Amino acid sequence: MTRTIVESRTRTAIIGFDQPFCVIGERINPTGRKALAAQLEAGDFSTVEKDALEQVACGATMLDVNAGVVYNSNPDPNVTEPPLMRQMIELVQGLVDVPLCIDSSVPAALEAGLAAAAGRPLLNSVTGEEERLERVLPLVKKYNVPVVAISNDDSGISEDPDVRFAVAKKIVERAADFGIPAHDIVVDPLMMPVGAMATAGLQVFALVRRLREELGVNTTCGASNVSFGLPNRHGINAAFLPMAICAGMTSAIMNPVRPQEMEAVRAANLLMANDPHGAAWIRANKPAAAEGATPEGARAGRENRRRRRA
Repeated sequence: MTRTIVESRTRTAIIGFDQPFCVIGERINPTGRKALAAQLEAGDFSTVEKDALEQVACGATMLDVNAGVVYNSNPDPNVTEPPLMRQMIELVQGLVDVPLCIDSSVPAALEAGLAAAAGRPLLNSVTGEEERLERVLPLVKKYNVPVVAISNDDSGISEDPDVRFAVAKKIVERAADFGIPAHDIVVDPLMMPVGAMATAGLQVFALVRRLREELGVNTTCGASNVSFGLPNRHGINAAFLPMAICAGMTSAIMNPVRPQEMEAVRAANLLMANDPHGAAWIRANKPAAAEGATPEGARAGRENRRRRRA
């Protein structure tokens, strides 16, 4: 059974076919968030701190950390991103104990994050592009970490799912040349927006099944991509996630702060028999005690203690 082990200093997360769905919190990412990008450029990490704590409180298994800020003073990410990545990794792992996913298109920033991270983080990402394979796979081997493999190559992102599968297979095979096992590859088959491609969801579900059956790898995706450009995005995301889980997807980079989406994941875990005794579902749906009320069972516990003393 394929299992990808990701660790912080004190906690282990397992991505696997027989495990609860791994929720990778997406919020610590300045892409498309102008206010956060401006804060980071100014050295203000208050939103990063808030997002880290809130995502974990809402049930994130791991946190994605992206430092892709385009500085007005210096637009070269090879210069600006590595030190910012190191600073953000150190900050986040000082606040929360969940494992981290180091997310960058800049190899030097990936290595800066790896050097700063405690435990065994997930590296995001490698693609099928030759230069990227040659830069990133040695880092994966050097630091002995799992890696997200994105199914695009030098020709770009194909709309043909067979081509995307072939790219994933190529990455798994090239990783093996470096001594990196398939269980440390988490493939992202690339979720296209259904608003632009009506069959995008069907393609990904078929790809996930094939990746699981033929390559034996875990899978992930940027779940919010499915709803891009459409109204009520969280409703679409909440429907997509259980369908992807049923197809065999084992993790997603998503927003855990949205109750609809987290409820959908918890329900899918229950229905896929990855929530032993329904404990997580029951715990999440337990009615809150009214202010000043005695917690259920507390009175009986006190009465039993009195009887034992008598």
